Amino acid sequence: MPMSRAEIATESGARVMNRLCKHWAHKLEVEQGEEQSRVAFEDGSCVMRVEPGKLVVAIEALDEEVLDRLEGVVDSHLQRMAGDEELAIVWEN
Repeated sequence: MPMSRAEIATESGARVMNRLCKHWAHKLEVEQGEEQSRVAFEDGSCVMRVEPGKLVVAIEALDEEVLDRLEGVVDSHLQRMAGDEELAIVWEN
């Protein structure tokens, strides 16, 4: 299964992760913790982990096409949950 990872510099990692988990919990399976959370999509998953000064996000998908789509979905939702903070998200495969 293809994977992608991003280390996002932010002091608001826990807040962003928690907001996103609450948002997705209405329609997806979410395992939410204080420092790490996991979201299960139909065709992949996303793990977010809060570390000092950053949020580490890893996506695993069934194939490259799905991975590209999930990167876009996760990216846009993280940006929305960050509010006024601009997140620089660079995915590495």
